[in-house]
Amino acid sequence: MKTIDDLQVAGQRVFVRADLNVPLDGTTITDDGRIRAVAPTIAKLAERGAKVIVASHLGRPKGAPDPAFSLAPAAQRLGEILGQDVAFATDTVGASAAAVTAGLADGQVAVLENLRFNPGETSKDDAERGAFADQLAALADLYVGDGFGAVHRKHASVYDLPKRLPHAAGDLIATEVGVLKKLTEDVKRPYVVVLGGAKVSDKLAVIDELLGKADRLLIGGGMAYTFLKAKGYEVGISLLQEDQIPAVTEYMERAEKNGVELVLPVDVLASTDFPDLKTKAPADFDTLDADKIPSDKEGLDIGPKTRELYASKLADAATVFWNGPLGVFEHPDYAGGTRAIAQALVDSDAFTVVGGGDSAAAVRLLGFDENAFGHISTGGGASLEYLEGKTLPGLAALED
Repeated sequence: MKTIDDLQVAGQRVFVRADLNVPLDGTTITDDGRIRAVAPTIAKLAERGAKVIVASHLGRPKGAPDPAFSLAPAAQRLGEILGQDVAFATDTVGASAAAVTAGLADGQVAVLENLRFNPGETSKDDAERGAFADQLAALADLYVGDGFGAVHRKHASVYDLPKRLPHAAGDLIATEVGVLKKLTEDVKRPYVVVLGGAKVSDKLAVIDELLGKADRLLIGGGMAYTFLKAKGYEVGISLLQEDQIPAVTEYMERAEKNGVELVLPVDVLASTDFPDLKTKAPADFDTLDADKIPSDKEGLDIGPKTRELYASKLADAATVFWNGPLGVFEHPDYAGGTRAIAQALVDSDAFTVVGGGDSAAAVRLLGFDENAFGHISTGGGASLEYLEGKTLPGLAALED
């Protein structure tokens, strides 16, 4: 895979497929981590005299312009980080994009409007996707893929466009792939994986793969209650995917057979009311053993005994991968489990990887120094699919 150091970019129009898919509260960015992660690649290209055209998706608009998903706030924030004016095109391949990109001087940067405002970006039809890629290709001379959070998508700007232009991986993607290789090739042991998040169905494939690679799996978040139910415990009104109990049961049996330590919560914080995430009003909860959740209560975080247990299981690790919060971390009363895992990683001597998405957002929301971790990924879904052994379309296109 070529990198941007292999490209002659001076005077060239360089299309950078970034991942500026940041969370917004109205027009206010609540976590700019993905913008900060790709900014060094953009800055390097600009410093080398490229005319840099940055493109990304944001959210899930329905293939048409929607002001709620505009990239204008991201473009403004990128300019602040770069310390230079960043032009903004109010469309992707229309008159504004043509004018803005044509007006770039060497070293200048522009951001196109949300790629998903055009139905060709996400189309399942190869011809429709290809036609949109042709329009994007007309704006540029070179392509740089640096949106790791999107490389598992077979989308026009990720998969089809690099086939139409000389291409290379940006520094962020090169770093992400290098880190993931440390989790899949010649892994330093003990190798401990922490999996949280809401749905066990989102993690089944990666659990299946990790049962042959990890030494320990620590399970938390909403997905833990399907495991607890599979053990015959009452889980009350906790998040439960009953249809996944047979798969979870099989995985627990296989873990034991393979000598993989699969660790479940021993206590939880449970309540009859889901917390108010808007006002962060104090929550009313009980701390209960994991096998004693009443029928009217919902588990919302791992309890103090589980936090201690999981920290002890991480203490001797040489490699740690963490994907998914351990509770409803957005509320301070249910952030303790997620904070405990983050702190255990900080205290560890292991090579630690925070696997993107909500885990990365939680680390920043809870005030941890990002530099205290080995790596914080920008792509939760992409990281999981890589660890599952899948071919990621965006990486495959850059290999060609």
